[in-house]
Amino acid sequence: MIPPLPRLADYGISPQNGFLPSEIPLEILPDAYYQPWETIARNFQSLILSKRLRRIIDTLPVLSTDLLLTEAEWRRAYSILGFIAHAYVWGGDTPADIVPPSVSIPFLQTCEHLELPPVATYAGVCLWNWRPLFDGEPIDVLDNLATHMTFTGSLDESWFYLISVAIEARAGPLIPMMIEAIGAARRGDSNKVVHCLRCFAERLDELGSLLERMYESCDPHVFYHRIRPFLAGGKNMVDAGLPNGIMFDDGTGDCPYMQFSGGSNAQSSVIQFFDIILGVEHRPTGEKRSDTPKAEGAPHGFIMEMRQYMPGPHRRFLEHVQSVANLREYVNKHRNDRALVTAFDACLAMLRALRDKHIQMVSRYIIIKSRESRSHSRSLSPKEAASHRVNLANSLQRGNSKKLRGTGGTALIPFLKQARDETGEPAIDAWARRLLNNGPAGIGLTDGVATLGKMNEHLDGEVEIVGLAGTWSVDDSEGGICHW
Repeated sequence: MIPPLPRLADYGISPQNGFLPSEIPLEILPDAYYQPWETIARNFQSLILSKRLRRIIDTLPVLSTDLLLTEAEWRRAYSILGFIAHAYVWGGDTPADIVPPSVSIPFLQTCEHLELPPVATYAGVCLWNWRPLFDGEPIDVLDNLATHMTFTGSLDESWFYLISVAIEARAGPLIPMMIEAIGAARRGDSNKVVHCLRCFAERLDELGSLLERMYESCDPHVFYHRIRPFLAGGKNMVDAGLPNGIMFDDGTGDCPYMQFSGGSNAQSSVIQFFDIILGVEHRPTGEKRSDTPKAEGAPHGFIMEMRQYMPGPHRRFLEHVQSVANLREYVNKHRNDRALVTAFDACLAMLRALRDKHIQMVSRYIIIKSRESRSHSRSLSPKEAASHRVNLANSLQRGNSKKLRGTGGTALIPFLKQARDETGEPAIDAWARRLLNNGPAGIGLTDGVATLGKMNEHLDGEVEIVGLAGTWSVDDSEGGICHW
């Protein structure tokens, strides 16, 4: 029996906003009982700068979650407590590896309700942390968005989150449209499938343009040194000062240390939705494409792990879509329909281009800044070096690691490059498949096929990007901002 198509309402997904909530996220919890949390949120940056945050939290009462009545209230509580927990851990000169009961107990309860781990996830810092400047105006326009909370109070940090919010909002209408395309393929309605795929490709191109707006108002130096350290989790953070991870003290005296990845754009459900729809298969980093066919769009390794950082309903929606995705199979069976094949391959090309842009962004915001930091650290006296705060931004300067870690605790450039290259593999047309799988390379022709000229990747894994500012390189040992 063919599984039914998913109904968006069953998974809390908006036909307009996609994985963003239909209603505007709450700016404040309505019950005065939660005023202690809201007071900290209102004075958040001042408490961090004055180094009073930990002392205030240590004296905070343990508040019950029983008065959280709506999903919007649960989300607001989760977002606030996630920000507070990360600021408690990373807001001092050295990291704190134990979060006190005043935060841990209600945070763990909100996590259980929303089916999320105790960490500042993409959902907490992006999906549920925005508001429109003017009601009635669209939320997929950056000019009409603002954040509720940031660690630093900077425009750069707000802009970093809001780029993702705008991308989610702009992508929202694609979700019901592509579910409709699956239904059209079941009916054999090729004209409808072509129409949906063409709209999909055009919108993916728009998302790439939105992503590139990151450079307008998020400075790489501010991001690397001020924002990024607060987003780190407790996984693989030995060199950043958390050898065991983080303990959430629930007052029982028997709490294990936990290691979770930090907030990351890999936790965005919409990008995994795109992969599933187009039948893109991701393999564990370093694993080559095998001759053994696997389930269409089946997630592996890191991709599957990141689903555990998505709200439970969103995770189940992706699983449902996985069970009904049929577009790649349908196009392959109708490969003589040139309009259908061209539209499908155009979607893959646009998604691959989006990943290309992300790799360049990771390189600019992380790789270059990490190398600048290492050069600077060599010029510091031992006394000056000892006085530096211990966190993700300067862990390499301590000389204990060869690899810069992403906020998720993973070296991500190999993952990003492989995910980008895998995006072209489902291409149907032989010429398109050769072009997309050829990967970014020097401008010119290879076997009569035009190559893409954005990057030059060497055999040793190094990525060289040539632009107006000169040439700079990315090597496999480096981490990333986040990862699509």
